[in-house]
Parts: sequence; structure tokens; C-alpha cells
Amino acid sequence: MATHYLDHHLALLAHLRGILVALGEAEQVEDDSHALFLERFDELVAQLPSDPESSQYLGQDIISQVFHRYPQIAHLVPRDLLWFFGGDCLHFMPDEEIALYQRLDERRFEAEENDEPFDWNREKQLLALPDDSAQH
Repeated sequence: MATHYLDHHLALLAHLRGILVALGEAEQVEDDSHALFLERFDELVAQLPSDPESSQYLGQDIISQVFHRYPQIAHLVPRDLLWFFGGDCLHFMPDEEIALYQRLDERRFEAEENDEPFDWNREKQLLALPDDSAQH
């Protein structure tokens, strides 16, 4: 797995963790349960760099739990994380969004095969443009 791609998702996890911590500080959740959830979240973040493939199921479970446990922040969960972990997380994405991420992954794999640089965020913006927009 390309380091830049993994680093991008680790940064998104750090952002999401910050949101979860703020939620706890605002006393909008049960303390004991929330603290245990954050421990599992931290386990994922620690395990992901050394074993990305084995971390997929834990990631799916944790991201899905965010939606179930904290529906008030569901709209703040980075969409890239849903695609990155896949599986049950894809249930939270509409078909059009899944299609966009499939095209994005195809471009990423093609760039990696050709040893070309790939900017995930730039490519995502380009793919999100309407079909009649000029793409450079």
C-alpha cells in the first residue's frame, strides 16, 4: 500500500478522533463506554501502519460504530474512510459515491503501475466535476 495513500487516511483518522474527543469533552456521550471506544480507535491507528490488511476489519467495525453510536456526527466522518475500510462501511455511501471512488481507485492503481505521482485529493476533485466541465 502506497505510503502517501496510507498517510492520508491516518490523517483523516486523527481528524475523526479529534471530533470524538470533543464530543466526549462536551459531555454528549457516556464516559465509560466512550473511553473504551477511543481505546479501540487508538488500537486501530497504532495497528494500521504496520498491518494495513489485517486492520481492515477492525476499521470497518470502528467506523460503522461511529455511525451507530454517534449519529450526531455522522456527517463529519470523512467519506474517504468509508471507502478505505470498505465492507460494511459502504452501506453508508450512496451508489453514485461508490462509483466515484471506484473510478478514483482505478486511476490510483494505474498511476502506481506506471510509477506516476498520484494526488488523491486533486483527482477526487477532478472526478467530482460535472461531465461538461473542462478537466485539466
